Amino acid sequence: MTPALTPLLTANQIQTRTTELARAIEENTQPEITIHLVGVLTGSFMFLADLARSFKRPVTIEFVRYSSYRNGTEPVEPPVCELKPRRVSGRHVLIVEDIVDTGETLHALHTFLATLNPQTLRTVCLLDKPTRRRRHVPVEFIGFTIEDIFVVGYGLDHADQYRSLPHIVGLR
Repeated sequence: MTPALTPLLTANQIQTRTTELARAIEENTQPEITIHLVGVLTGSFMFLADLARSFKRPVTIEFVRYSSYRNGTEPVEPPVCELKPRRVSGRHVLIVEDIVDTGETLHALHTFLATLNPQTLRTVCLLDKPTRRRRHVPVEFIGFTIEDIFVVGYGLDHADQYRSLPHIVGLR
């Protein structure tokens, strides 16, 4: 049986908001600072690419991988770190998350990165689901706040499907 896909955010809405987020981040960062983007794989790759291209300043990029869902629609705990960043010390780090749901993955990543001595550590997420939060996590820049619905598209998946959609839909 094919799941029902409910339109949530268009590609145009996502691109407009991503550009707005880049402007807000730059306005809140001194001009001489190089922002070091740390993307959380795999879901954030499209958002990170578009965000990086929206900056008017040079940025550096690296990735981490945390596994939370393992082909289901409910997160498992604790999230497993499969790929760790290497170049964080002394940098102005911006964690790039696709979605903040329970907060467990972001909390684990934030705690880990803080031990690597970044000069600053902030977070941007495309989607925020505050009603699902189990752990308070700092998210300085939020693209869209959404209801408690499982979403796919624009990098987000369900069992490795739907990542390539240029928009975001609810999966029911």
